[in-house]
Amino acid sequence: MRVLFEIFGQTLSTLWAHKLRSFLTMFGIAWGVGSLLLLVGLGEGFRSGNKKQFDELGENVMFIWGGRAPAVIGDFNSMRPYYLTYKDYLDVLECPHVKAAVPVIQRSDIRAVSDFYQSSGQILGTLPIFGQIRYVPVVEGRWLNDLDNTERRRVIVLGAETRRLLFPGRPAIGSTILLNGISFQVIGVVKRIGHGDNNNQNLKNFVPYTTMHENFPPLNVGDTLNAISFIDYQPIDRASHEIAKTEVHQVLGRNHGFDYTNEDAFDEWDTIKTVDSIGKIFDAMNMFLGSVGLVTLALGAIGIINIMLVAVADRTREIGLRKALGATNASIMFQFFVEGAFLTLFSGGLGMAGAAALMAALSTLPSPPGWDTPRLVPTTAALAIISLAIAGVAAGLYPARQAALLQPVEALRRE
Repeated sequence: MRVLFEIFGQTLSTLWAHKLRSFLTMFGIAWGVGSLLLLVGLGEGFRSGNKKQFDELGENVMFIWGGRAPAVIGDFNSMRPYYLTYKDYLDVLECPHVKAAVPVIQRSDIRAVSDFYQSSGQILGTLPIFGQIRYVPVVEGRWLNDLDNTERRRVIVLGAETRRLLFPGRPAIGSTILLNGISFQVIGVVKRIGHGDNNNQNLKNFVPYTTMHENFPPLNVGDTLNAISFIDYQPIDRASHEIAKTEVHQVLGRNHGFDYTNEDAFDEWDTIKTVDSIGKIFDAMNMFLGSVGLVTLALGAIGIINIMLVAVADRTREIGLRKALGATNASIMFQFFVEGAFLTLFSGGLGMAGAAALMAALSTLPSPPGWDTPRLVPTTAALAIISLAIAGVAAGLYPARQAALLQPVEALRRE
């Protein structure tokens, strides 16, 4: 143990004797490790922020609206619009790979008026199961229930922004508002979704489906009976989303008289497919950013090897004298190996600490929409530690072997 402390002390004195050279070398390693962790952390922050945005829509949600189909089967020169109906929703429910579905009637032309102010957000008529498919956390009051729908009650759940506009600083639950002159009682308020100035989700307000159908049916749907605006549905599991989508296409093609294999006839959004595509982009981005950090780390390790080789050349006479006094090849090799490994590992530790401190500082700042603050990724930290260990061995072993192979007489003769 005493010999180990002596070698460690000699290592520190050698590094201090060449302060500038040691600093520049250590900076290269610290920069490589820090940039690796920070770049991958930024990528993971972006991935996490986007995932949160999709989670605010709901888990594994798929949307489909009415579309345009050939007026004559096989003729794509003339297209006719078709509109979804309540029957489409009932048939979609029967699809084997559809776990849940809900019809929605949506209007944006309805004016909401309270005793204090007025607003013109979106009104959605839907069923109680909407709250299980979509993300609508209620913070005041309650969500819609089956009795609301069965009895066609004139009740409403307000979005956070609508509540702020209609009841500024006042209680909303139990109050009455007018929707195009029709009285509705407020029974719930949805928690604010997202952050920043994007209030689209927070201006959505929810009423029972039957009440909406009776008082505010969809506009511009021709003579379509029981028309709805769109259908939200979920597959039985994430892996079955393409099968579920095909089954829904078959239902709509059969009900509206067109070939379901014609992809252009559907207006839809598969959030599962979108999330998977974005995930692949993030994976590729993480690989690229990680490779940039590893290359920087490798360049730093090469710099340490060069510095250690210069140190061997500068201390040739010292090595010759020590060997002449009885130092073994192993002791000479061990000293130079410790110097190289110490430079690498200590520099890498500083890089990790710096990256962690910067991420912690960034976490105190407000993040832009779609971004989370960067975070230390455990797998990347493990990769950095393994890379550091390899770089440390390479940076210490080769120069140490060169030093150990010097012959005492030849080493003492060199100037």
